[in-house]
Formats: sequence, structure tokens, C-alpha cells
Amino acid sequence: MLLNPVGNHPFLVMDIPFMTEQELIENFSLFDQWEDRYRYIIDLGKKLPSLPQEFRTYAYKVQGCMSQVWLVHEEQDGKHYFQADSDAFIVKGLASILLGIYNGKTSCEIHNIDIESIFEKLGLSEHLSPTRRNGFFAMVKKIQSFAY
Repeated sequence: MLLNPVGNHPFLVMDIPFMTEQELIENFSLFDQWEDRYRYIIDLGKKLPSLPQEFRTYAYKVQGCMSQVWLVHEEQDGKHYFQADSDAFIVKGLASILLGIYNGKTSCEIHNIDIESIFEKLGLSEHLSPTRRNGFFAMVKKIQSFAY
């Protein structure tokens, strides 16, 4: 459901119900097994709205990901908003986590987020393959590049 469209991109929303960093950490702590966390990430990916086809182009593609990932950015009133999509639900779930952390933040807030620490707290560092880790941080780098 689209609420409060941002700028010229009607699918970008300011109040999409992403979880906060703390809510993500709390939710991940409920799972004892990595397989449960993995399924949870996939579920997050399945809930993330798909991008319209017009944004699934090279111009929006995140380089450095094994899967195809597209990231669209909009800045409004000094805050950054993102929408992402992927052809893999696990990657789409990881993108959903990042959107929850970064959406609606100022440039300063984006650069002050300790994403490595969050990555550790969620238990992702010990269970994601090196290629998934590289893709995750390629998305982070792309997000940070918009917060000049």
C-alpha cells in the first residue's frame, strides 16, 4: 500500500511501515537458529513492494551484487528515501532491512549509522556468504553515496 508519495516517484513512500533498527534487532533475537533468521529475511523480502519496470534498469542497478538489485533514491526536505528491488528474495529481504535503517534519515544521520555493528547484532556476519556480505555492503555504499 502506498502512503504519502515522495516527489515524482509515486512508489517511494515516507511512512512505509519499515521496522526501526531496534525493532529489527529485537525481532532477530527471537530466533535461536540461523535457519529461522534466514526464513525471516526471506519473508521481509516477500513483503517489500516491487519496483515498477521503468526503474529496473542499469541506471538504478547496484553494482557489486551477485543478484540483480535496483535502488532508487529521492530526497525531500533534507531526508533521504529509498526503494529497492531484487530478483532474489533473500537479497530483497536484506534490502528491506537497509531501507528500515536508512529511510527518512538526513545525510548526517546516514553517515553516522554504524552499519557494521548492526550487521553483527543481527547475526548476519557469521552466517551470510562472502558474496551476500559484499552485496549487502554494496547496497550500503550506494545508499551512502546519495547522502553527500
